[in-house]
Amino acid sequence: MLDDFMNRAALAGLGVAVASAPLGCFVVWRRMAYFGEATAHAAMLGVALSLALEQSIFLGPLFIALIMAWTVTQLSGRVYASDTLLGVFAHSALAVGLVVVSFVTGVRIDLMAYLFGDILAVSTDDLKIIWSGIAIIGALILWRWRPLLLSTMNEEIAYASGYNPRREQLILTVSLAITVAVSIKVVGILLIASMLIIPAAAARNLARTPESMVGITLFVSSLAVFIGLQASYFLDTPTAPSIVCVATFIFVVFNIIGTLLQNN
Repeated sequence: MLDDFMNRAALAGLGVAVASAPLGCFVVWRRMAYFGEATAHAAMLGVALSLALEQSIFLGPLFIALIMAWTVTQLSGRVYASDTLLGVFAHSALAVGLVVVSFVTGVRIDLMAYLFGDILAVSTDDLKIIWSGIAIIGALILWRWRPLLLSTMNEEIAYASGYNPRREQLILTVSLAITVAVSIKVVGILLIASMLIIPAAAARNLARTPESMVGITLFVSSLAVFIGLQASYFLDTPTAPSIVCVATFIFVVFNIIGTLLQNN
């Protein structure tokens, strides 16, 4: 089954959906949309370092994203606001990454794949890396679900329950960093934030509990992946943008349904 490129693409896309569902919910709840986008942009420097050093394309972005996550968590609110730090990291790393790539020969064509994704080129080895990262993310989320949720709802309640909200934020940002690293091959640097935000925003219109929102987000993400893949195959459109377009359409439909339910 894994020898078929469409099956590999579907498994890779499903992996991104599984990882982005709970994390996307926390991004929406915590209003961290800019963090996901900034981390994705900063990952360009990691891609450049991986290409320059001839290492796995997953290692460089993961390294840079982890450094960014840790630094922003430690410094935000002390000297600069978090959005200021994110802006500095995102645009600086993106610019430096593009400059570094310009000195590496033979990667101009591949660069477009890293920016916009090349899910149809996912290999069996890529799948192993993607799902290994997803297993780590899943373990972190299951292990820290309650403290993460309490820290998101109210930091004072989290402190009273014996949890450290800053530590929980670091766990969340590390999980986001891993998600960005394993998603680059699937949806690309410029579209990762879309898969984190749009399905979760769509689910928020119908969800009644945090757990149900995660479940609906997973459904929306998975549906967007499968429909987007099929649309891309039959219409000959770019795959990752097609997936995001389907997710956006579902977001609009869910908003309409949510509005109708509220009016009734």
